[in-house]
Order: sequence, then C-alpha cells, then structure tokens
Amino acid sequence: MSAPGVQLHIYDHHVVMENGILQLTISKPAGHVTGIKCYDIDNLVEVRNKEDNRGYWDLVWSEAGSTGTTGKSELINGESFSVIVENEEQVEISFTRMWDKSQESKFAPLNIDKRYIMLRNISGFYSYAIYEHLEDWSGFNLPQTRIVFKLRKDKFQYMAIADDRQRHMPLPDDRLPKRCKELATPEAVLLVKPIEPEFKGEVDDKYQYSCENRALWVHGWICSDPPVGFWHINPSNEFRSGGPLKQNLTSHVGPITLAMFLSAHYSGEDLVLKLKDGEQWKKVFGPVFFYINTLLDNTDPLWLWEDAKQQMLTEVQSWPYNFPASDDFPGWNKRGSVSGRLQVRDWYVSDLSISAGGAYVGLAPPGEAGSWQRECKGYQFWTTTDANGYFSINDIRTGDYNLYAWVSGFIGDYHNEALITITEGCDTDLGELAFEPPRDGPTLWEIGFPDRTAFEFYVPDPNPNYINKLYVNHPDRFRQYGLWERYAELFPENDLVYTIGESDYTKDWFFAQVTRKKDDGTYEATTWQINFNLDSVEQGGTYKLRIALATANIAELQVRVNDPNADPPTFTTGQIGHDNTIARHGIHGLYWLYNIDVPGAQLVAGDNTIFLTQAISTGPFNGIMYDYIRLEKPPSAISKNYI
Repeated sequence: MSAPGVQLHIYDHHVVMENGILQLTISKPAGHVTGIKCYDIDNLVEVRNKEDNRGYWDLVWSEAGSTGTTGKSELINGESFSVIVENEEQVEISFTRMWDKSQESKFAPLNIDKRYIMLRNISGFYSYAIYEHLEDWSGFNLPQTRIVFKLRKDKFQYMAIADDRQRHMPLPDDRLPKRCKELATPEAVLLVKPIEPEFKGEVDDKYQYSCENRALWVHGWICSDPPVGFWHINPSNEFRSGGPLKQNLTSHVGPITLAMFLSAHYSGEDLVLKLKDGEQWKKVFGPVFFYINTLLDNTDPLWLWEDAKQQMLTEVQSWPYNFPASDDFPGWNKRGSVSGRLQVRDWYVSDLSISAGGAYVGLAPPGEAGSWQRECKGYQFWTTTDANGYFSINDIRTGDYNLYAWVSGFIGDYHNEALITITEGCDTDLGELAFEPPRDGPTLWEIGFPDRTAFEFYVPDPNPNYINKLYVNHPDRFRQYGLWERYAELFPENDLVYTIGESDYTKDWFFAQVTRKKDDGTYEATTWQINFNLDSVEQGGTYKLRIALATANIAELQVRVNDPNADPPTFTTGQIGHDNTIARHGIHGLYWLYNIDVPGAQLVAGDNTIFLTQAISTGPFNGIMYDYIRLEKPPSAISKNYI
C-alpha cells in the first residue's frame, strides 16, 4: 500500500501540511510553526508558549556604524503567504517579508522569503530562507540569524549532541530566580533548588553545549513516553559563516533546538555581517531538515539517536537537494567541483615533500590567507584530504573563490591567490599544490602542538561547587564552568614558569593565560616565563619566535627577552580579540599567528628567559589561549630542492 500523498490545507490564520506521518501547522501570514503532531503526541512544540514563541526564524541587527555583537532582536514575521509547489509528492510554501524605506530603523533592511517543505513518506520537514539586500537600501549590521524550536518541557528532557555529549537535562523552571543563582555570566546559573534533586549543585550554561561546524551535523531531544526524537539535521555547512572551526550553539535547557546560520559567538565583531549603503547581497540559508522519529517496539529510546545519525548521513549524501523550488538554490547539475593534491614543504623537517594527510582544504570568497575564518557574506566549501593529500570538493556554487587550507602539525595558512571561477558542470584539477608553512631556521624548542586549539595544555579540575556532571572524566573537560578562576588558585602569587627540557606542557602549561583576581576584587595582569638554555648565540643573527594563539579576548600580549621591564617590549600585539572563549568554555576562538624577530644581541649563551605578559586586566575574561610557540635559529644554508 502506497504512502499517503502530501496535503495542504489553507485556513484564515493557519496553513497545515500533512503526509500521513506528520502534521505541521504554521501561522499565516507570519510563518511561525505553531504545531507539530505525530506519533501519538498532539503537539511537540511548547503549547504553553504563545504561537509566535514555538518554532520561528529570528535575527539580530543594528544600524550601520554600530560596534559590538548585539542589536535589535527581530522575530521574522511574514506579511504574505503563497504556495510554491503543491502535489502529492511535495508541498513547498513561502512566507515573505518585503522591506521598504518607510520601515527604516524599525526592521532590518532585508527582503526575506521563509520557506517550508514537506515530502511524501518523510518523517520531518525542511526549512530555508532567502535574504536579500538591494542596491538602493541603507547599510546595516547582521550579527545573528537562526531557527529556534522550543519543545514541550513535559516531554523532551533528554538531549543529545554527540555520542559522548548527551544527558538527562534540567527543566527550564530550574533557571527561575528562586531556583538558581546567577554566576559570572548571565547564561551560567548554579541550580540550588531544582525540581529534580539530582541536579542540585550543578551548573547550567548553554555555551557548555557549543559545537564546531565541522562536527555539528545532528543534535536534538528525546521524549521517552512515547519514544519520540526531534532532531535538527544540517546537511551542509556551505551557508554557515566562519568555516569548519566556527563554533555555534546547538541545543540547551528549554528544551530548545537551534539551527544557527550566522553568529558572532567565539569570534566577536569579526563575524558580524556588515553591509554598506547600496551594497547588493543575497544569500540562501539552508535548507535544513527537522527529523522526527519513533521506535517500532519497546527498545531503548537511545536508539532514536542512532537512527538520527543514520538519517543525517542520508541527508548529507542527498546534498544538494533536488527538490527546493527556488532558483536561488542551485541543484547538483548547476554546480562545479575542484580537486588536487596538497603537500607540505618544510625543509627543516624533511628533505622530501610531506603529504598533507587530514588537512582541511576549502573554497571561500577571495581574500587574504586565513580570511575564511572571518568571512560571513558568501558561501564556503570544505573537505579533508586523504592520507596522501588528495582532495576533491564537490557541489560548489558558481562564482569566484580562493583556495585555502591548514594542516594539523604545522602553523600558518595555505592560500592559493589564483582566482578560481566555478561554472556549471566544471571539474577543475588544480594539480600539485605546495604549502610552505612559516619557517626561517631550525627549531630550538617548541611548546604545544599546532592544531589551532589549546586542547593539549593543562586543563584543571573544576571547582567542585560548580560542576556539570556530563563533563566529569570527559575529553571535553575544558567545558566546565569557572576554570579561569583556577589559575589564581594554582598560582596565588607567582605566575607560571616553564623550563624547556624539564617542564611538560600537558601538565605545566595552563590552558589559558588569564588575569588574577586580587583580594580587593580587582584584577591584575599576568606574566609567564619560558626559561631555556642556549649553548651559543649568533649575535649578529635574527632568531624567530613564532606564537600561534588559539583565542584572544580583549587582550594584549607583550613579549620581552631577558628583561621583564623592557620598555618598549620586544613585541606587542596591541589590543586584540573579542572571542569571549574563556567565559564560554571553549578551547579556541579565532586563530592568530605572530612571527617575531628576536635580535641575537638580546640573547646570551647560557640561560635565557622570554617573558609573556597579558597586559589588560579589566576583568576575569581578559586573556589568551596559546596554540603553539616555537623559537627558531637564524636561517642556515639548507637546500630547498625537493624530491
């Protein structure tokens, strides 16, 4: 017996799509999801909330010239409803909001077309939107846009983000003032009188559940009675900003599921989309898939997570979808591909070219080396190389791009400056590509492993009064609350001292250089020392100090050599960063690389010390995380001929 076809019912204030599995109710013309009925649950979204606070698109915007990452929150209300496709196989409907200059300062200057799609015999629905800014409109900033689903708190209480990141969750009521204590940031609370006693003494913070784009494919919630799962599945990252390492919110107490398309989290203002007066811009966000599953028998409800992962693979393999009806979403036959091989050439490591196995290679809008991590207007397409450095990037939208890459184990960014123009059906072979990471001379010493994170450094145990049980004995122990405070407890008076050849960076290098809180409640700058011995020094030569930072937040790194009071210092970054990674329990934000000349005259044969001062101390979250530090000898005559 064939599955029922998709049906569309249009009423005065709502439209209903159904396919025999699922019934989706959407307000008209606003375009908010007010009801999801399936698998013996009359409504999956929170019935206690108003209809425009259940399933919706929203954004944050500010006027041109504004600074920072905040602005006006805007619920995206459609003003016109239309049917795009209606047949037994598919229904696609549209809710549009058209902007004109009479709405200046009231709404973000965008035309927005929100769409929902339901297919035959598919247990879920798709959503995407087309944002457009026209050439005669005023400029503005767009820090954030997303889809939000607020599920029923009496049903969905188990959250899953990854195989090792899932748990029974507190209730939203536990975050009410009488049941919790606000901590150093408003997002973080200590649960003091939770409804369920098992959560007493735990910290709840939505940022503890952030995830990098490269791992953010499926997340959601499980209801145990009846066994039903609600999942956000992301089939592609092409429409997300910031590249594979960009971190986004996922699911958190509510129960809330987020589909984040654009945000400044873990990056700051660098990832606020800024459109100038008269700048034309159009982008398609999505489609993303909201999958709803159930059990066919009374097996473990956690099987719903396993099934969601399988469905995610199906969606990824189906990308780009062939069913969206908008001409702004090109199908596979209107896209192109690029392939090649990336090798690393570092003649101080090997006389031979090194295969760039496991490297990240991507196309992003033209820019400078590393510009992809701050890019938010266009589309990006990334893959990883095989063990021999070969890569193939498929299903690329037409347009002009540069090729970018980075290789774990090596500092710096690969950037192919040649403009790569993708046309429909093209298959461009870039051939052999060589990445020459920054290098002047042989390595004298190094601290850490260059992977753009501070993961390998020492992460302390959290204060036992501020625990999230999920991260006890967990690889992501850095996600515990308040670890920045542990520095002053471990180093109450004197700062960190690291001795090359004796110290172990996994045990002796604190993962973040933060401020120290004093008894009077103020904060002071910290200065770390690296002690090392040189048998001899080339007094007329120039040594190179490479410092790669995994994050920076309202910080200034000053470098001094053998004189802690040198003024000016040998090097200073000036004020950098607004990543807020320290407060948001991350291990990296944006990547920074500094290549610092150290005159041989500043060094001596014997014992030397490099002083690293994080000089800004206005609060607890000023600080940096190191990725990797290396000191190189002056250049030596080594052949650059490769085999």
